[in-house]
Amino acid sequence: MVRQFVSSGSTFETQMGYSRAVVAGDWVFVSGTTGFDYSTMTISDDIGEQTRQAFANIAAALEQAGSRLDEVVRVTYVLPDGGLFEQCWPAMRDAFASARPAAMMIEAGLASPEMKIEIEVTALKGSAA
Repeated sequence: MVRQFVSSGSTFETQMGYSRAVVAGDWVFVSGTTGFDYSTMTISDDIGEQTRQAFANIAAALEQAGSRLDEVVRVTYVLPDGGLFEQCWPAMRDAFASARPAAMMIEAGLASPEMKIEIEVTALKGSAA
């Protein structure tokens, strides 16, 4: 099985030696993704907006990989402040209204203090209902 690497164009991928996503067969593994808006090179202070932007970044990676959000089967959320998690729920509901993936939330530090959420997903191509 040949791997396909998906890049967001972020310099971090080259500097740190990882891919935004890796496709192996019908599986798509998307790296932890934050709410950084690459078009403006900014990140919002609002966790809800960061969550929406993270999902936009994930959707773009999935599209490059030949998949989409409604094929996500597993998601992990990482927040430095778990008390803010409920503020992410509207964006999560919008992103996964049909996929309803298995999920987990972890409270842990992130790479930069302005990052309030990081999201990692696994999708299975062709699994959408």
